[in-house]
Amino acid sequence: MFIDFSSRPPLPEFAGNAPHLSNYRRVYKRTETEVSQRAAADPLAEYLATYERLNARAVVVKARDLTSTFGFKISNESVANFCKTQGDRYLGFAGVDPHRGASAIGEFETAIRELGLRGLNLQCFEHKLDIDDEKLYPLYAKCIELDVPVNIHCGINFSTKTSMSHGHPLALDRVMCTFPDLRVCASPPGWPWINELLAVAWRHPNVWIGTLAIRPRLMATPHSGYEPLLQYGKTVLKDKMIFGSAFPMMPVESALDEFIALDMPEEIRARWLEGNARTYLRI
Repeated sequence: MFIDFSSRPPLPEFAGNAPHLSNYRRVYKRTETEVSQRAAADPLAEYLATYERLNARAVVVKARDLTSTFGFKISNESVANFCKTQGDRYLGFAGVDPHRGASAIGEFETAIRELGLRGLNLQCFEHKLDIDDEKLYPLYAKCIELDVPVNIHCGINFSTKTSMSHGHPLALDRVMCTFPDLRVCASPPGWPWINELLAVAWRHPNVWIGTLAIRPRLMATPHSGYEPLLQYGKTVLKDKMIFGSAFPMMPVESALDEFIALDMPEEIRARWLEGNARTYLRI
């Protein structure tokens, strides 16, 4: 059994036109081609069947609202409807536009209290904001008030329409000093600032690291830069690592197979695959 912390259903309402991410298609061409080659006649049926076959405990689906910066949106309503339709396995995270101020706070609260979503998704680079930008602080405070976690993009982004510096983990350290009760999963896992993110997770009890949007085998590949994730994730940070496939960037089964092939004790593997996410999500 496992929890996939990042997955995007193959439905039109989860796609849309996102030209600011066109460079991602170049970077992830190989793994996304693998997904497309496996495409079934009914992609949604195959998507749902995959998680059933693999015995997924939970799958996290995330909304995004980039109206102010890139005119792109995956709505909270779409995520909530999908989760409601497909059952308890699917958990939704809200997405709001922090540039909208108080309106964004209201939308976030509605998404949690009325739509039944379970957390907040902030891809800060897509909002052209650093993680510690004060425009985000009311949202962090609201997460604590609502007792829900937040997913924060950490590390490089491959969009050439916004700065990669928005994902630097030292900004997350400053946020956690102000909001120590905030439950954060930093994902992807911080490259090229892996060691800095590991230090942030070690310093702050409420920071987890999501190992999504990377090939798991890179954590065992010499000189990849990802090796410290495996080293620390088997030892002092064994309770802080969370698995995610980032489908459709990578096939779910391939991501699982590569992760299972990593050299680690089974007890620690179970924490990465399910136990740590259960603690973070409180399920």
